[in-house]
Amino acid sequence: MISLAFDIGGTFTDFVLFDRRADRTWFLKVPSTPKAPEKAVLAGIDEILRKADIELAAVDMVMHATTVATNAIIERKGANVGLVTTEGFRDILIIGRQKRYETYDLYIDKPAPLLKRRHIHEVRERVAYDGTVLKPLDPASVETAIDALCKSAHETVAVSLLHAYANPSHEHEIRSRILQRAPHIAVSISSEVSPKFREYERTNTTVANAYIKPLVDRYVALLQSALSDRGYRHDLFIMQSSGGLVAPDLAREYPIRIVESGPAAGVLMCADVGRQEGFNQVITFDMGGTTAKLGAVDEGKPALVPSFEVDPIRYKKGSGLPINAPALELIEIGAGGGSVARVEQGMIAVGPESAGSEPGPACYGRGGKRATVTDANLVLGYIDPGYFNGGAIKLDRAAAEAAIIEDLAGPLELGVGEAAWGAHLIATKNMEHAMRLVSVERGRDPRRCVLVAFGGAGPLHAARLARLIGIPTVVVPLGAGVGSAVGLLQADPRIDVTVTRVLRLDMSTDDAIAAIYGGLKIQAEQELRHLKAAHQVRWSRYAYMRYAGQGFEIQVDLPDGDISTGYAELAVEAFHESYARKHRWAERGAAVEGVDWVLVATVPAGSHGGLRLEGAVNDSNQARAPVRKAWFPEKGGFTETRVVDRRALSALGSLRGPAIVEDPDCTVVILPGDTVHISSAGNLRIDVSLEERHS
Repeated sequence: MISLAFDIGGTFTDFVLFDRRADRTWFLKVPSTPKAPEKAVLAGIDEILRKADIELAAVDMVMHATTVATNAIIERKGANVGLVTTEGFRDILIIGRQKRYETYDLYIDKPAPLLKRRHIHEVRERVAYDGTVLKPLDPASVETAIDALCKSAHETVAVSLLHAYANPSHEHEIRSRILQRAPHIAVSISSEVSPKFREYERTNTTVANAYIKPLVDRYVALLQSALSDRGYRHDLFIMQSSGGLVAPDLAREYPIRIVESGPAAGVLMCADVGRQEGFNQVITFDMGGTTAKLGAVDEGKPALVPSFEVDPIRYKKGSGLPINAPALELIEIGAGGGSVARVEQGMIAVGPESAGSEPGPACYGRGGKRATVTDANLVLGYIDPGYFNGGAIKLDRAAAEAAIIEDLAGPLELGVGEAAWGAHLIATKNMEHAMRLVSVERGRDPRRCVLVAFGGAGPLHAARLARLIGIPTVVVPLGAGVGSAVGLLQADPRIDVTVTRVLRLDMSTDDAIAAIYGGLKIQAEQELRHLKAAHQVRWSRYAYMRYAGQGFEIQVDLPDGDISTGYAELAVEAFHESYARKHRWAERGAAVEGVDWVLVATVPAGSHGGLRLEGAVNDSNQARAPVRKAWFPEKGGFTETRVVDRRALSALGSLRGPAIVEDPDCTVVILPGDTVHISSAGNLRIDVSLEERHS
């Protein structure tokens, strides 16, 4: 079986081609083309297939992760969207939640909605929380709303009515009428996009789905057509935020599911690497050209959250746009290789602005003039200017030094090495703060975790980041520079369906739970029809539960098998155990409520399990200097540093830092006092000297 995976990042688009029959793997990185992302994709596909001497028609499976949906929301470049809602709830997106994300900041800004108030239209209807129709849908108000939508020339519309998760009939009627009168308008309804309670979050999720729907639809259609023209005849799978693959038809209909597409794939790769190395607790660290993403693996499973926020301010909960869709737990910050370094109030600041791939860092020689983290790492001697991306891109060290001097060293009256080190350290400290959020502040002890680092820039910063936060071991897998694309190869097609039904659990609720999951299975089976390979489906259940009276829920895995007498008691016991693990306490006599119920249908891909990359093909064999000067403050600045090709490290046994280990797709910096070796699983493993933190 031959599989092709590619991940579009802000700076580079990464590719992995895996031929299981020949046990060979090819890696490739090409600069992204943000204005037309498909250009980099198609150029990269042609190049990697040419290197492997394989025709696209021979490829059995193509998998894709993308930031197209995320960027459209963050950059506010989506479609002209309208909203239809229940009379009296026109301002739900403007009001949001009463809670302030900064209690004592009098000047905070709420996240701006994705549409103007004048594009929100009300209809007369009312449904109770239990689905009872209190006021029938008024047809005249629907016609008035559609008149306004047509007059404003909307190409996409969201419909989100009060309590539609409990009774979606009115939303279905409105959608039907819109499509009758204006069939060119794409319609998203909340009872399908996010059938959950909490009106603000559900409405924003539905609006966001509608906002990006035309853009994603055109992009995916174009990509499918281009692949077909090149002879590809099988499924194209797209990564979801939840870590599962989905068919293009579902991604086009529910693009909100692929908002965290790329970062999710990388976490899957880290979970597999953790299992190879014998670690159940993993902190994941992905640093590319534009952003850094941090996630977690708990007890061998990627941590999953029921909702997340897009574009939060300083990582503060409630400061971003809420998305009610399952996603792997991630924190994303503007700290990548292309992040711009500058002087603010007499100090060095880094990010979130990025030079991206166009024009890129100054050292790329594409017109960029501003100093970036990549420029700093080049000046510090961490990167070989002739071997960046395996030699595919030649870096201009003189241009990097000029940018550092102009933007940092000159204004601060520092040497060029000191200024570059300042930019590197500030970027690392920014990531340390984010890592503390994903570890310590969420109940994870970094001393019991391993840090798996990937992305083109992640291994450059990983060892120092681990030392700062107290993580004793860093693992850099083979193919780390294209880690998210590697993660795609380990993903399975997956459908997540959910609904809100608030139930106080006791012996009388077994039938109600059975009815909930019966309805969810019908919905999941309808979506599975879009997966041509939907056979041997593996079903699993979980729910979000709480003690009666609480305002938050926790995720609880529920038993498999038939739902019969006593199932509610099993669910309650599973809740108590999960609550005790999370909070070190549980009140077993207290009443328990189930709130959101989730059914997962996974289609095991089979051919991707236990992926190993020993057969990876490296096209670059150019000779490189075995020693170069690199900056290590522990050694007083620039010092002669050993440079080792990763493929030669096995023969050396272990190597003590300072040292630099080079791969075509990434470079790994080994700090003084740390040791590095190739593990039995083939991963590069760094033992971090935590004592050096205090020296």
